[in-house]
Amino acid sequence: MKTLPELPTTLPDHTQLPESDGIFVKNFQEHPQSILLTESIEPILQQLHPDGQYAIGQDSGIYWRLTDPPERGAVSEAGAEATAPDWFYVPNVPPTLDGQMRRSYVLWQEIVSPLIALEFVSGNGQEERDTTPYEGKFWVYEQAVHIPFYGIYEVTRSSVEVYHLIEGRYSLLPTNERGHYPIAPLGVELGIWQGRYKNVELPWLRWWDSEGNLLLTGEERAERAERENARLREQLRALGIEPETL
Repeated sequence: MKTLPELPTTLPDHTQLPESDGIFVKNFQEHPQSILLTESIEPILQQLHPDGQYAIGQDSGIYWRLTDPPERGAVSEAGAEATAPDWFYVPNVPPTLDGQMRRSYVLWQEIVSPLIALEFVSGNGQEERDTTPYEGKFWVYEQAVHIPFYGIYEVTRSSVEVYHLIEGRYSLLPTNERGHYPIAPLGVELGIWQGRYKNVELPWLRWWDSEGNLLLTGEERAERAERENARLREQLRALGIEPETL
C-alpha cells in the first residue's frame, strides 16, 4: 500500500509558492487571448459582484494537493504537468490578499474552486484531455479541483469544447442555436469569433451575452460609439442641420 509522505506543519501561502508553470508561453496569441477574455467580461463580473469580490487568473498556478515540499502541489504526481490554466475565474473571493496581487491560487488557503477554467491548446490537445488519475489536466480539473466548467480552445481548428461537471463527472455541453456554449451562472455564452483583434485576424475565443450580443472590449465600445456618432452627424447634415451648431 502506498504511504503518504509526512507533510509540513506550516503551509505556505500564495506569496511563498511559484506563480506559474515556469515554461515559456507557447505562442504569441496566449496573452492577447487572455486579455480579450478578461476585458470583455469585466462589465458582467462587476454587475455580478458589486462588492468586487472575484478573481481572474491567467496562466497562474492552482495548488490543489498537499505535497512535501508544498511547492510541488501544483504539478502532477510525476511532475510533468502543471495545474496552471491559461484563464480562470473564481467568484466570491477577494482580488488581492494582504494588500498584494495574487501570485497563485492556493486551494488550502481559499477553499473556493474556480467556476470556469480555459486551456488554449498549442499541441494536439492530448495534454488538455488527459484523464490519467493524478496526472492529466482533465482529471485534475474534474476530480481534484472540481471546476464546474472546463473549456478547451484550439485556434488551429477554430473550435472550442466546454465540459460541465455533473454528479462529479465532466459531460460535454451542447451548443445552442448560435453555436455557443451557455455558461448559465455567468449569464454569458462562450464561442468562436472570426475577426481582427490587436491587428491579428484569427478565430478568437469570445463571450456573448445570453441574447447573443458580443461582449466588447473598451476599445471596441469606443469605436462603436464613434461610428454611431458619425452616422448621426451624417443624418443631421442630410436634414440640413450642421452638427457643430447644436
